[in-house]
Amino acid sequence: MDSRFRPVIAIDGPAGAGKSTIAGRLAERLGFLNIETGAMYRALSLKAIESGTAVDDGPALAELARRSRIELIPTPEGNRVLLDGADVSARIRQPDITDSASRVSVHPEVREWMVAQQRELGAQGGVIMEGRDIGTVVFPDAELKVFLDASPNVRTERRLAQHQQKTGRPAERDTVAAELHERDRRDRTRVNSPLVAAEDAMIIDSTGLSVDEVVERILALIRRPSAAAEKP
Repeated sequence: MDSRFRPVIAIDGPAGAGKSTIAGRLAERLGFLNIETGAMYRALSLKAIESGTAVDDGPALAELARRSRIELIPTPEGNRVLLDGADVSARIRQPDITDSASRVSVHPEVREWMVAQQRELGAQGGVIMEGRDIGTVVFPDAELKVFLDASPNVRTERRLAQHQQKTGRPAERDTVAAELHERDRRDRTRVNSPLVAAEDAMIIDSTGLSVDEVVERILALIRRPSAAAEKP
């Protein structure tokens, strides 16, 4: 990975912490590619559902992944996600995909394939890559690692707002809170690549911060002489 000419910025954290929003804003400010790794798992989850592949069958999912083409196309509004050439950007945000994607992501075989794809996408640098194991597994040598967190209540409120915005209908708060709790449990306790802050990650609690405030904090970290320096 010593051939990178521009830095990799890794952003990890739990569901609802604001990773996608922050990564998108940073990519726009820096002119970097925003690689939303969660969208890749969502796309595979959609293909599993449509093909009748059990989300609990790791080897079958890995084989399905090897026969899949997942592309992220940056736009001013965020990434378009293509699955085997078809635009699935809206479909993968629906609740059934959100739930199944977290189950798909626990399988070591699937994560091994995904990590290889993600490393290839970010090999040249100049990317904001967000997920749950970017700083620990995908790019442990990232020039800057951020672990973005927020209180469970705030993360629940953010998910409720996202649901309202996407569907035009309110969601049950208790249901959303329970889903986040279960997602956290799966992410933090899985054997392969559990959600954990890298030892050298900068931890930012966004509970009381606006999007702009979080972005500015990360930009300040990037501008430090020792952080995210371009490689010769």
